[in-house]
Amino acid sequence: MNTPKIKTAADAAAYVRSRDLPFVKIGIVDIDGIMRGKYMARDKFESALTGGFGMCDVVLGWDSNDQLYDNTTLTGWHTAYPDAAARILPETMRLIPFENDLPFFLAEFEGYAEAACPRGVLRRVLKKAEEMGFAVSAAAEFEFFVFDETPHSVREKNYRNLKTITPGFFGYSVLRSGVHSDFYHELLDLGHKMDFEIEGLHTETGPGVLEAAIRVDDALKAADKAALFKTFTKILAQRRGWMATFMAKWSRDWPGQSGHLHTSLRDIKTGKGAFYDASAPHHMSDAMRWFVGGQQQLMPETLAMVACTVNSYTRLIPGFWAPTDSAWGVENRTTALRVIPGSEKSQRVEYRVAAADINPYIALAAAIGSGLWGIENRIEPGDPIQGNAYAVEHPKERALPRSLGEAAGRLRASKPARELFGDTFVDHYVATREWEEREARKAVTDWQLARYLEII
Repeated sequence: MNTPKIKTAADAAAYVRSRDLPFVKIGIVDIDGIMRGKYMARDKFESALTGGFGMCDVVLGWDSNDQLYDNTTLTGWHTAYPDAAARILPETMRLIPFENDLPFFLAEFEGYAEAACPRGVLRRVLKKAEEMGFAVSAAAEFEFFVFDETPHSVREKNYRNLKTITPGFFGYSVLRSGVHSDFYHELLDLGHKMDFEIEGLHTETGPGVLEAAIRVDDALKAADKAALFKTFTKILAQRRGWMATFMAKWSRDWPGQSGHLHTSLRDIKTGKGAFYDASAPHHMSDAMRWFVGGQQQLMPETLAMVACTVNSYTRLIPGFWAPTDSAWGVENRTTALRVIPGSEKSQRVEYRVAAADINPYIALAAAIGSGLWGIENRIEPGDPIQGNAYAVEHPKERALPRSLGEAAGRLRASKPARELFGDTFVDHYVATREWEEREARKAVTDWQLARYLEII
């Protein structure tokens, strides 16, 4: 079934009534980028379209393991976890093919919870861009491993000796994609039907690892598509008895998984690409140069918004296609920021520090917001890196935090971040990241057992 173009609440209500559907499905993205949601009866849905609905604010008050934060002020036991106001976004409707084309709608928090809502923080950054005269385009690309395992089997194996769908290194393999073409076709078709169209899909280097590039769109829609892609790719895999992971690095033996973000600006008045200047070196306009300068300067302060888990920092080591400093270069895949020269329409910057574990809304807010700050303050970037960025000695101020706790501390102290994203968001988000690292410190790892159990 072709998805109709829904623009208004009235359109959405009329469509659901026309199919005589008893319920729909809604989803809202939490701090960790996980889509939470529920089925909603039609009468409740129609009421919520115009009057909003209540969603327990625990969605912003627990971690990815449903454990309650004990260090946040926005919500917690002290507030008794009330319902927070939320709104359904009728223009985001998709039809879920494997649920008999059931309508699915994204939602976002409003009221007091909007300040900490991931989609809300990105909307505020994009409003700032609009006030500066820019429209923002973005696209995400994700690497993800696929296992011939289930959520039950990985737990029964204690996450050891996991079987990937293919063995060994074999990037861009026509053989592998041919053998598993049914899965590739299902994923490509799902992206087309659910409006997160994939423009490129191939094997990456490593066992069972794929890379998907999602088609460019306006930045808010691009973040929606990235969140939907991650969720429904995992659903599709599990429906066939497999399991996909987007964690930054699942094995010390294989490279980590990227979640690179491409961004560009468009002049609202002229409609022309604001990053392109045919007469400038590498065709970089002043706006693009300052944008890159802002991203470079603020990356160490905003890294917690991008490298958002303890596991993220196991990927940020030399020699594994992941940056360790906020260096930039032209067509340089060893740097954190890769300027990609092209035409007026294709000139863009790739934010390569991001891994597949990102919350797309929060990571894009960091990437775009820091660039806009650079334009506002005319921040000149350092010299572009040529060759291997890992072999270059970088200024100390461009070194990236090496742990989630360090990154959270840098974000808390960042005045530009507070100006860009708001005190409420920064304080709440930092608390959730500090909680995450505190939870990790409780773990007794296999490495610790092997190193200390007998010898110490």
